[in-house]
Amino acid sequence: MSPDRQYVPRGVSTPDADTGENLKPQSDEAHSAFTPPLGVPLPPPPEDEHPTSEFAVPEGLTSEAPSEPEGSAFVPPAGVKTQNNQTTGGFPVITPPNGIPALRLTKDAPWQDRMRTMLRMPISERPAPERVERQDETGPAVPRVLDLTLRIAELLLAGGEGAEDVEAAMLGVAHAYGLDRCEPTVTFTLLSVSYQPSLVDDPVTASRTVRRRGTDYTRLSAVFRLVDDITSQDDFTLEEAYRRLAEIRRNRHPYPGWALTVAGGGLAGAASMLVGGDWPVFFAAAIGAMLGDRLAWLASGRGLPEFYQFVAAAMPPAAMGVALSLANSGLQASAVITGGLFALIPGRALVAGVQDGLTGYYITAAARLLEVGYLIVGIVCGVLTVLYGGVQLDAKLNPEAALRHVERPVIQILAAMLLALTFCILLQQERHTVLFATLNGGVAWVVYGALADTARVPPVAATTVAAGLVGLFGQLLSRYRYASALPYVTAAIGPLLPGSATYFGLLALAQGNLDRGIPHLTQAAALALAIAIGVNLGGEAARLFLKSPGAPSAPSDRRAAKRTRGF
Repeated sequence: MSPDRQYVPRGVSTPDADTGENLKPQSDEAHSAFTPPLGVPLPPPPEDEHPTSEFAVPEGLTSEAPSEPEGSAFVPPAGVKTQNNQTTGGFPVITPPNGIPALRLTKDAPWQDRMRTMLRMPISERPAPERVERQDETGPAVPRVLDLTLRIAELLLAGGEGAEDVEAAMLGVAHAYGLDRCEPTVTFTLLSVSYQPSLVDDPVTASRTVRRRGTDYTRLSAVFRLVDDITSQDDFTLEEAYRRLAEIRRNRHPYPGWALTVAGGGLAGAASMLVGGDWPVFFAAAIGAMLGDRLAWLASGRGLPEFYQFVAAAMPPAAMGVALSLANSGLQASAVITGGLFALIPGRALVAGVQDGLTGYYITAAARLLEVGYLIVGIVCGVLTVLYGGVQLDAKLNPEAALRHVERPVIQILAAMLLALTFCILLQQERHTVLFATLNGGVAWVVYGALADTARVPPVAATTVAAGLVGLFGQLLSRYRYASALPYVTAAIGPLLPGSATYFGLLALAQGNLDRGIPHLTQAAALALAIAIGVNLGGEAARLFLKSPGAPSAPSDRRAAKRTRGF
C-alpha cells in the first residue's frame, strides 16, 4: 500500500466516495498535525476565507484611498519621456536598499557643486534634480540633447578643464533637459554619454573624439556661462543653446598673434628678474623668448607635431645665454636661459593632470602627465643641443650660479606680477580676470618669499603653501562669479614654476655631471608636483569649508567625495 493513500474502513463512506476522489493520492502538504483523526467530523469552514490581520481596518471604519497609485520598479522617473512620448509618475526606477538619500540640490549653489555632488554618487542613489518641468509635452529629442552635451564637453576638455568638471558639465546639461539617468565618461581624447530611460528601454549612447586642443580661456569662460544658463533657467530652449554654442565657436581670440609674442618675451624677462637678473638680462631673455615663439609658430605652420615645436622654441633662449657667455658681457647667462624656460614649462597641463589623478580619473591623468613628459623632453632636447654646443666652444656656464640667491623683495614682487600678467595674455583670458590673476600671482610670490627666504622653510613646502593659497583664492573668485577657476589659478602659479632647477639640472647633464644634474631635476619634479597638489588642495578646501548662499550645510554635502576607498 502506498504511504500516500488514505485508508478508509469498509462500510465507512466519505463525502467524496461517490466521485472517486478517495482513490487519488494526497500530497505531502495534506498531512498536517491539525488534521482530525478518522471518525471525527471536520469543523465547519470559516465565514471569511481570508484570516484577519493586525493591519486590517476594524469594523465601522473606512480606509482612505491612496493619493497616488502604487509604483513599479519598471516605471521611469517623473519628467522622463519613454519611447511612446508618455510622461511617467514620480517614482524612481530603483529604490536603494537604504532608501533614497535626503539630498537637496538648491539652485543657489554653483552648478559645479550641485553636479559634482550627484556625479560622485552611484546612479541608483542620485536624487531627481529640483527643476520645473518644461512647457513642451514631448521634450527635445534624446540624440540632440546628447549631441549638445558632447559639443559643450569638447570645448571644456580642449580648453584644459579637469575631467571631473567636464563630467559635471555634461551631467548638468543632460539633467536640465530631462535626461535623469545619464552616465558621462571623460578620457583624454574620448567623450561619451549614455542614457537609459528605464530598465526596460534600450540605452542610447553617443561619443565624440577630441582631436584639437587650444588655449583660450575666454572661450572657456563663455562655455561656463552657457552651462550655468542651461542649468539655472527652466525656459532655456535647445535651439537657444545651439545658437549660443555656435557664437562661442565663431568668436575670435581676444589678443592678436603679435601680442602673444610680446607677452612671451615679457614673461621670460620677468622670470629672469625673479632669479637675480637685472634690466639688460630682462631684455636679453625677452628677445630670446620672442625668437623662440616665432620659430615655434613657423614649425606649427609647417605641420610639425607639438614636440618639435617645443624643441624649436627652447633653442633661441639657450642660444642667447650661450652667446652672452661667449661674448664675456658680464651678464648672467643662466638667468637668461632660465627666463626662457619659464615660458615653456607646461604648468597648465601639469596641474590638470595631477588634479585628475587626485580626483580618481587615473586614465586621463596618466595621459595628461605623459603629454607633459613629452613636452618636457622636447624642451630638454632643445636646450641640451645648444648647451652641448656651448660647452664645446668653452662657454663659461657655471652651475654654481644657482647658489647665489639675491633677495630683492620689491623688484621680485613686481616681476612676479608682470609674469602673471603676461601669462594671462598667453592664455587668452578675459580682460576682467587679468587683474585678479595678476594680484593672485603677486600674493603667491609674497607667501613663497616669506616662507623660503625669511622663515627658511624648504622650497618644496613653501611652494605647496603658496600654491594652496593660489588655489583657494582662485576657487573663491570662481564661486563668486560662477565661472571656471582656471583663469584665476593657472597664470598665478607662473612665478612658482621650477625654471631655475630645470635649467641647472640640464646644464649639469650637458657637462656630463650626473651627480649634480639628477638632484636638480628631482627638485624640479618635486616643485612641480607641489604646485599641482597645492592648487588642488586649496580648491578642495574652498569647497569643503565654504558654501554658497542658500546651499545646504548637512554632512551629506561631502559624503559623495568618498567615491573610492582603496579596498
